[in-house]
Amino acid sequence: MENRISGSTRLLSLIGTPVDHSKSPIMYNYSFQKAGLDYAYLAFDIPVTKVADAINAIKTFNLRGSNVTMPCKSEVLKYMDDLSPAARMIGAVNTIINEDGKLTGHITDGLGFASNLRDSGVTVAGKKMTIIGAGGAATAIQVQSVLDGAKEIAIFNIKDDFYQKAKQTVASIKQEVPNCIVRIYDLNDTEKLYAEIATSDILVNATLVGMHPYESKTPVKDATVFHKNLIVADVVYNPKKTKLMLDAEAAGCKTVGGLGMLLWQGAEAYKLFTGEDMPVEEVKELYFS
Repeated sequence: MENRISGSTRLLSLIGTPVDHSKSPIMYNYSFQKAGLDYAYLAFDIPVTKVADAINAIKTFNLRGSNVTMPCKSEVLKYMDDLSPAARMIGAVNTIINEDGKLTGHITDGLGFASNLRDSGVTVAGKKMTIIGAGGAATAIQVQSVLDGAKEIAIFNIKDDFYQKAKQTVASIKQEVPNCIVRIYDLNDTEKLYAEIATSDILVNATLVGMHPYESKTPVKDATVFHKNLIVADVVYNPKKTKLMLDAEAAGCKTVGGLGMLLWQGAEAYKLFTGEDMPVEEVKELYFS
């Protein structure tokens, strides 16, 4: 790879923690080079407490923009000058665009999730979904699934701060799309979780449970609840197949991993950064196969 960094190269970044396993730098830098765009992309390990500093750095160094990963997606909201409608509705940002110091927050997680499902031949229109989690990515998936015509959604989360956030999401969904049935339950109510999974078409894990180094963990302890018509999707992409997915496959379910979601939400962010389409098929073949 030729050295193409120059005095006019503009920086893009990823902020969050941990980021050392991220595939984003390789995906974006390959795409920039292929398209002959004068950008470079680096990952920075930023905890929530350092978000204000990171936002100042984006402005000071005039970065073109930044991706934001957990746990900073909600925290960066308060530093944005403007928000896309989805980011406002979801209350989280995963892509920041910098136009001469004016920062606009977008979220591409929901679109990435939907495209990843579509890529695997799965549509959510008219389906019942059970979604575990209520963080930024989870909320984006819930909102996008409703916008894409899901018939019913059961949200499960432990009773923490995110549970309260999920209540607000449910209220805002009911307002925007009143014909979709959306309910929220306590994830610790295992009996209810299994009952909802039993009547669902699609189950989504939108939490970090099962992610390296906790590969042995799964949000669904009893694998007998998987029925063969169930589609099981996971947002975790390291490992490529989580315990949840392996258990589901053993029960005859179709599974969709999180790697494709990363690819497709990255393609949406790339378009925001550059105004061009990412070479998705080549990136997929090179880094995601």
